[in-house]
Amino acid sequence: MNNPILKQIGTVFIPVSNIEKARDWYCDILGLETEGEIQFGHLYVIPMEGTGIVLDSKIYSEDRIFKTPAFHFNTKNIEEAFHFMKMKGVNLTTEIEHNHYFNFKDPDGNMLMICEC
Repeated sequence: MNNPILKQIGTVFIPVSNIEKARDWYCDILGLETEGEIQFGHLYVIPMEGTGIVLDSKIYSEDRIFKTPAFHFNTKNIEEAFHFMKMKGVNLTTEIEHNHYFNFKDPDGNMLMICEC
């Protein structure tokens, strides 16, 4: 029997407390317009290349936020990305580690990562 499960990740759901504020924050750091509708009053699909991100305020609670990064955003220049996020006032939780990545938190405290790949 062939395996019907694809070797792909479709979407990562991020728990957020306020869908509008989260949409605006994520779109700002990703350089995206805040277009698209908030679906069902609690979901916002961020237009990404490759694996998708869905912000979801229905699944939010303080004990469900990412305590460690579940994924990373890619960059081609880690120094430039670090300084960009610093200038945006993002809560950076590490310096650039091993000349390769750094961690930060979104406004809800979800731990995220940017990595030069």
